[in-house]
Amino acid sequence: LLGSLLGSLFLPACSPPEPIPIGFVGGISGRGADLGVAARDAVQLAVELRNRAGGIAGHEVKLLIRDDQQNTATAQGVTRELIDQGVVAIVGPITSTVAKAILPIVDDARVVMVSSSATTDELTGKDDYLYRVNMSTAEAATRIAEYHLKERPLGPLVAAYDLSNRSYTERWLEAFRTTYEKGGSEVRSAIGFESSSETAFVQVARKLLATPADGVLIVANSMDTALLCQQIRKAGSRLPIIVSGWAGTERLLELGGKAVEGVMVAQNFDRESTAPAYQAFRQAYRERFRREPGFSGTMAFDAANIVMEALAQQPDPRKLKATL
Repeated sequence: LLGSLLGSLFLPACSPPEPIPIGFVGGISGRGADLGVAARDAVQLAVELRNRAGGIAGHEVKLLIRDDQQNTATAQGVTRELIDQGVVAIVGPITSTVAKAILPIVDDARVVMVSSSATTDELTGKDDYLYRVNMSTAEAATRIAEYHLKERPLGPLVAAYDLSNRSYTERWLEAFRTTYEKGGSEVRSAIGFESSSETAFVQVARKLLATPADGVLIVANSMDTALLCQQIRKAGSRLPIIVSGWAGTERLLELGGKAVEGVMVAQNFDRESTAPAYQAFRQAYRERFRREPGFSGTMAFDAANIVMEALAQQPDPRKLKATL
């Protein structure tokens, strides 16, 4: 009996340290899944590299991945599920509309959330549990408008924007239009459309081109942007096309083909950077997943490492917000 008791007393000391659970929430299915998949893979890579280096204070990091399906109700459900499973932080989500929907849940649970690409200004300047590694929607749109006013002036534009992610698209278009009009030009019309497999992009293109303009502005994901570009070109229009950073992924080229030749798209990171840290990440990502990380993967990798580095400095998850 004594031997059994001694054996049971010593068992916990021999057990490996408990893993540290971190959640990922992102749209890894649906029309805009390229951003979510790239982000998920980058976060997974960051966790793998951290664990190979010894984890966090000897604890392995355990990644729990959930697909929000780019749906607010689904996102709320999977976020509650991750919190119930004890995650100390969440990396994600990808879109602004989803971030807005799940922020009250993480605030209530006091669980930090670090997003790579939810940029809406509706979530700016608040004392909450959301952190972001990307610039705000207004800042990005303003910079693009200033560029096209000063460097590549186009004159009056017509615009199309996705209504399914209004927290981003409407704010982006508003900031662009304000700056563009202050600079002496104008956005003559703005057509909203619902992103779905049923969307008739040929009709959206016809509505756009019905208003005389010197260029087209599209604020949508990469798939819808590519499809709309194709319809604009099929209609015979050679107008210059500007697209928001949301569409600036490898998928835009894959789906758009010749129709996106010459399209002007902003990038929020330097694809050609020679910085050793970026090159090491890019090589590791390409070897692991056989494709480029793009802006979503690059920023999600940063977001995951920010969370893990903060936990390494202060292991108490209750103090993670203050550490960040």
